[in-house]
Amino acid sequence: MTARFPPPLSPLHPAELLRQYGLRPRRSLGQNFLHDPSALERIVAAAEILPDDTVLEIGPGLGALTRYLARAARRVIAVEIDSSLLPILDSVLSGYTNVTVLCSDILDLSIGQIVDHADYLVVANIPYYLTSALLRHLLEARPQPRRLVLTVQKEVAERLCAGPGDLSLLALSVQVYGSPRLIATLPAGAFYPRPKVDSAIVRIDLRPTPRIPWGHLEAFFTLARAGFGQKRKQLRNALAHHLGLAPAAVEALLHQAGIDPTRRAETLSIEEWGALAERYAAQRAPGRRS
Repeated sequence: MTARFPPPLSPLHPAELLRQYGLRPRRSLGQNFLHDPSALERIVAAAEILPDDTVLEIGPGLGALTRYLARAARRVIAVEIDSSLLPILDSVLSGYTNVTVLCSDILDLSIGQIVDHADYLVVANIPYYLTSALLRHLLEARPQPRRLVLTVQKEVAERLCAGPGDLSLLALSVQVYGSPRLIATLPAGAFYPRPKVDSAIVRIDLRPTPRIPWGHLEAFFTLARAGFGQKRKQLRNALAHHLGLAPAAVEALLHQAGIDPTRRAETLSIEEWGALAERYAAQRAPGRRS
């Protein structure tokens, strides 16, 4: 018996669709609509969607990726901030009964308001300007997704996947919660309008628990933001400046964590940040004098 596969989807033509509805891409929302079929297929393949999965899509735009997700998942919840695109989405997605479109800013929503169970996926072509804020919102979400597959600026994708010695605050924040990897680079021509830079698909598989214990996460992020706030400075100086502590106290704290005070923030591994956070949290605990 010959296996049956769904027929290929007809490509969407963003310029024609927008013109038909009297619309133009909104620069203020960073709208660059992904329409290349091969790119859309690669995103869905990277997500490894199971037939019973729920997928949260952020910024469905004209619905190009949404259609592919709907054919792979049990349910798709698409959150779109631009209400002017809703008539297009209604038309493009009219044949998909497993898609729910919500008109809202994802950053204003608790993920628990949208998805009522764990083990869902997040798949999105996100505006470049929203990357950092959206990643933090998703990584700290409860319930927690199993995996994120995002289209971001290529340079950002490379930063997310960097190792010790070249870590940024963004990479550190992501790698505490999951394991990122760059899947593929997408040319500017895969989007309408064409962005000025290339994009990339990045996949982040989340861990059941963060690499830093829950009780130390607040201290971890406080220290990391302080260290990267003046990353050209030695850690003892950057931390002292941002934490309002005496340099001698910071130097003692670093020594306790086994870290040379003359190092710079980007050279520390997550494990070293964890050791530092543990000792900093202990010093700040009630009943202890700082």
